[in-house]
Amino acid sequence: MDYYAGIDVSLDQCSVCVVDGSGRIVRELKVSSDPDALVAVFTAAEVSLTRVGLEAGPLSQWLHAGLVKAGIPAVLIETRHVKAALSAMTVKTDRNDARGIAQLIRMGWFRPVHAKALPAQEVRALLTARKQLQSKLLDVESSLRGILRGFGLRIGTVGKTGFAARVRELVHGQLTLERVVEPMLRAREALRIEFAKLHRELLRLVRSDETCRRLMTVPGVGPVVAITFTSAVGDPTRFAKSKMLGAHFGLTPKKYQSSEVDRTGRISKVGDAMVRTALFEAATVLLTRTTRFSALKAWALRVASSQGLKKAWVALARKLAVVLHRMWIDGTTFRWSAAPRAVAM
Repeated sequence: MDYYAGIDVSLDQCSVCVVDGSGRIVRELKVSSDPDALVAVFTAAEVSLTRVGLEAGPLSQWLHAGLVKAGIPAVLIETRHVKAALSAMTVKTDRNDARGIAQLIRMGWFRPVHAKALPAQEVRALLTARKQLQSKLLDVESSLRGILRGFGLRIGTVGKTGFAARVRELVHGQLTLERVVEPMLRAREALRIEFAKLHRELLRLVRSDETCRRLMTVPGVGPVVAITFTSAVGDPTRFAKSKMLGAHFGLTPKKYQSSEVDRTGRISKVGDAMVRTALFEAATVLLTRTTRFSALKAWALRVASSQGLKKAWVALARKLAVVLHRMWIDGTTFRWSAAPRAVAM
């Protein structure tokens, strides 16, 4: 008989439920949230597991990697599917969640999630840390502008290197303001130094990655966009068609149809938000800042003339995902002009 297991992952302990092919609960227990502890439980069990399911999450990737390494058939489940399936429960506990996940695994009512390889996870960690430092740096600068604005002191448009000098110039001679802004300027400088270190590390990774360098031949696609895209996709062959990338990253419209109601909404925004943001920024650069013309930009301008600029940005972001994936699969660089059509003789 086939046996299935569901794991509800928590920070300290995991709830585990094992069911047979008919859905009868065979075993339930609490286990430490550690791959070795889970492997010990499953290898000591008297049954051979057909599949083990975990809800996708930050800790789940680590546990999933440990289980797979030990030869246990583990699979990550789409979070939205688990939430929808378990929402009918009147009593929500970790034990009941593990039961529900085990039943989902048994019946096959789930969508597996791609588990990123360790190098891709390391790149994502670098991108996340870089983004956090950049966000805090901008927060400090915005706070300084807001503080000085209350005294009628406007910093105005100034470059990164001249920002601190401009602030000191404005508060010169005002002892209280000098004591207020100096610690913030020192914090800003520390953030700038550490952000520059992470950015240099990112550029080093891109220089050593032939795929990223090839994707950067697309106008609007820089090092950050290229490595964000490749780290999220991981294995390009897992997508049968390049046009699937738009829906995968939430850049296709939502659809609701029931009886006589048929509505097409805004984009779904499912999938990786970091990639979606990077593609949108690349589309904006291609449309507004790239001076050299291309067939891709001409297509986007036609969309903008008929549907508006905002929709053109989204459509171009979706198109960029398709183009980048196809270039990755084919091993080609960006074509600025459309390929000539064969003429029938």
